[in-house]
Parts: sequence; C-alpha cells; structure tokens
Amino acid sequence: MSYRTHPDRILDNIDRERSRDVGEPGMQIVRQATGRELGTEVPDPTATQQERLTRIFKLIEASYVKAAQSVELRQIAARFRGIGDIHHHHARGDVTISVHYLDGDRDDTVAMAPFEVRPEAVEEAKEATGTSRPDVNALRVLREHLRECVMAAYTKLEPRLRDSIRDRADLGHVSVQITIDVRPAR
Repeated sequence: MSYRTHPDRILDNIDRERSRDVGEPGMQIVRQATGRELGTEVPDPTATQQERLTRIFKLIEASYVKAAQSVELRQIAARFRGIGDIHHHHARGDVTISVHYLDGDRDDTVAMAPFEVRPEAVEEAKEATGTSRPDVNALRVLREHLRECVMAAYTKLEPRLRDSIRDRADLGHVSVQITIDVRPAR
C-alpha cells in the first residue's frame, strides 16, 4: 500500500491533528468570530434622524464584513471536517450585535438572533460550490446564516436605536461589534 492509502497512517495523521488542535496547553477551540467597527466621525447636530440611523447601519455593515472575512470564522468552518468536533455537520449558534455609545450615558444596545446549521444545508452548499470539502461548504453556510441573522437582529435593534438617537446618545463615538458563536448540536 502506498503512503496515501495506508489506513494506519491516515488514522495516525487524524489523531495527530486532533491532539494538535485540542491537546496543547493554551490551545482552545475557537467558537466565536467577531467583527468590530468604531465610528469616530461625530454627526452634525442638525443631521436628521434617518441620516444618523444610516451612520449606525453602515457601522453594522462594516462589522458584518469584518466578521465574515475573519480568520476565526474560517477556523470555525474547519471544525466541520471529518476530524473536527462538528463532523456530523449539525451545529447551533447565535449572532449578536452590540452597539456601544462611547461618549453617551446610555447603556449598550444589544440584539441576538439564533440559527441552526443542518447537514442538509451543508449538502446544498456542496452542490452550489462544486467542492466536497466540508470546511469550504460550512464557511458558505455560516456566512449565509451570519447575513440572515444580522438582518434579523437589526430589525430587533432598530426601535432601540431610534430611541438612542432621540436621546442624542449617538452624537459621539459609536462602536459596533458583531459576534457569531457556533457550538455542536450533539
């Protein structure tokens, strides 16, 4: 048998990779990917409520892009491989949007939207991408869920954002953080 098809060597490589991912001290399994954006431009005090809401939405959009392109999201998707802890392709998670008013006295505005990754979704992504690599397909599925959940969380967040704009809490610096958290379903 060749090196590539020898079953003992394949299993040894899998065991070595698992122990490298989990067994080393200081190495932890990545469960979260974040994207953070800081809005340093102070809006004009005469700006309309819609203009100020648009400013915060642009910060949310920039945070979403950072989270979708983050290395941590790729590491989460790698957990969907045959040697990862989500090898069965069934996971649950949530996406959280947190808006922090740095110059205002108002508390953070937070909204969350849950999601579930099913094996069928990974199979559909396999057909769409044309590759059988589960980490690539999982990354596509995770990005789709991230986009959907950010919009769902934003709809929950919008009335509270309008209240904060009425209270003029957004007239200073604003920080937006988007976090996606994924854990095995079984």
